[in-house]
Amino acid sequence: MTTTLVTGAYIIAGLCFILALAGLSKHETAKRGNLFGMIGMGLALVFIILATVLKTTTDGVESSGGPSWAIIAILAAMAVGAAFGVWKALKVEMTGMPELIALFHSFVGLTAVLVGWGAYFENIDHATGLHNGELFVGVFIGAVTFTGSIIAYLKLSGKMKSKPLVIPYHNVINLAALVVIVGLAVWFVLAPALWLLVIMTIISLLLGLHLVASIGGGDMPVVVSMLNSYSGWAAAAAGFTLNNDLLIITGALVGSSGAYLSLIMCRAMNRSFFSVIAGGFGSDGAVSGEEKDYGEYRETTAPEVATMLKNAGSVVITPGYGMATSQAQGVVADLTAKLRAQGVEVRFGIHPVAGRLPGHMNVLLAEARVPYDIVLEMDEINEDFAETDVVLVIGANDTVNPAAMEDPHSPIAGMPVLEVWNANTVVVFKRSMNTGYAGVQNPLFFKDNTVMLFGDAKQRVEDIISAL
Repeated sequence: MTTTLVTGAYIIAGLCFILALAGLSKHETAKRGNLFGMIGMGLALVFIILATVLKTTTDGVESSGGPSWAIIAILAAMAVGAAFGVWKALKVEMTGMPELIALFHSFVGLTAVLVGWGAYFENIDHATGLHNGELFVGVFIGAVTFTGSIIAYLKLSGKMKSKPLVIPYHNVINLAALVVIVGLAVWFVLAPALWLLVIMTIISLLLGLHLVASIGGGDMPVVVSMLNSYSGWAAAAAGFTLNNDLLIITGALVGSSGAYLSLIMCRAMNRSFFSVIAGGFGSDGAVSGEEKDYGEYRETTAPEVATMLKNAGSVVITPGYGMATSQAQGVVADLTAKLRAQGVEVRFGIHPVAGRLPGHMNVLLAEARVPYDIVLEMDEINEDFAETDVVLVIGANDTVNPAAMEDPHSPIAGMPVLEVWNANTVVVFKRSMNTGYAGVQNPLFFKDNTVMLFGDAKQRVEDIISAL
């Protein structure tokens, strides 16, 4: 009866995870999606403990009638993990979410490695070839996820330069590593040996490090999504090793949804998934490629921008990571409400890879209670820029760079961007004239209909509201 109850709870938890993913696909249902996710995870945690108790009792480990040391260790680990999770959730700012997610992915990868190694020593004498294959794949994916996520965390948190690591024949090195791992996998399935597992783990750790180190900052949103997929497949592999159906289901859901999101983002950037893996276009802020003289830029002031907005009939705001770093979403929402109250049409244009996390800008605007119906995706807003009076580019750079369409030699050539330069007037909020994460100069800043408003975005928007 207890086994049936555990299985039923696993099915309900799996359904909750599916409903969570469905809910997270839209702004209006995101909170409900999160709630389903929490319910599903709560059920999973409660009943995995119940299943563990049942197993230890059945196997005769629990002889005295009290809890076994294994169960005590699991509960202690859960307590430590819960305390750490609550602490990080309360402490982290929205701008720190990308690196936090990358850090969490590293935990999943390390767990998969440890589960695989534990399973090897537990079943060393009577493991089947299928079990050895599952174990090998789980350790491989987990090791790549672990070191790759660590590098992503270091890049996103600014502890490591975002410039891609480029060494001679780096793609050949990656391919050679994969060929060696496949060969070791066949050998391990036929004749498992500890040294094979050790060599594969070391190569996989180095491969994960090299893969993500070779990807630049401009592609980091895709990398976060990609690592999310890797962590899901690592969890699924651990589920096969542990013979846990719920872990298999959950890992498959995370892995497939992460892979699909990565594919969508690559399409939005007009780049293939493999070209991102082979090496991104990001840098550490230095201008990459040929430097050109685009002329002089024009500077403006907050009162002048306020006057433009008073006389505008339509305004489009295109936010980027700069809005996140200055935490300006609240005052941007206030500005939006004030302009709409005065009869000005205000909408938002969101690029698919704006920020450093898929949906980063959408979450910030939702947090600031900006109405969902005026937040539009790039494809929905691009045709309307020609009929827009004023565009406010708040902290965006590469996602509004016309070089992507005008310069075939640019590192971001072919990437679809928000065509803000088609508006009557473009106001760019920036701290300085530094380049964006892709490291390429933006000719938008030097166009005749563009003016620059320098300073902290939050402070400048507050100045505009005061002038209004």
